[in-house]
Amino acid sequence: MALAELRAGEKRSHWMWFVFPQIAGLGRSDLARFYTIESPSEARDYLDHPVLGARLLTCTDAMLTWAGRRSAETILGAIDAIKFRSSMTLFDTVSAGRAPFGAALTAFYGGQRDPETLRRL
Repeated sequence: MALAELRAGEKRSHWMWFVFPQIAGLGRSDLARFYTIESPSEARDYLDHPVLGARLLTCTDAMLTWAGRRSAETILGAIDAIKFRSSMTLFDTVSAGRAPFGAALTAFYGGQRDPETLRRL
């Protein structure tokens, strides 16, 4: 469902927490806290997981197909665009700049990482 919505360029359902997770301390809802990433080590484990990491990479690549044509806000909505920036900052940082996370930050946020995520790392 998430991948289909990203490919269509319009998020319509609720899956942000487990597709593009954030570092602990940012989300306030029960689901955000349930799916939070507690540490850089856990983020690396998530990225290395055969299902979770593959899904993260595939969905990030799907977002990148819209680079230069649609904003993250248009695709995800304003709140989830903030979460996406946070997630990309987290995974770009723990993967030492491994694509496609830095590319997503460049494409949708002018290369600017989320300062709140960086502060928590």
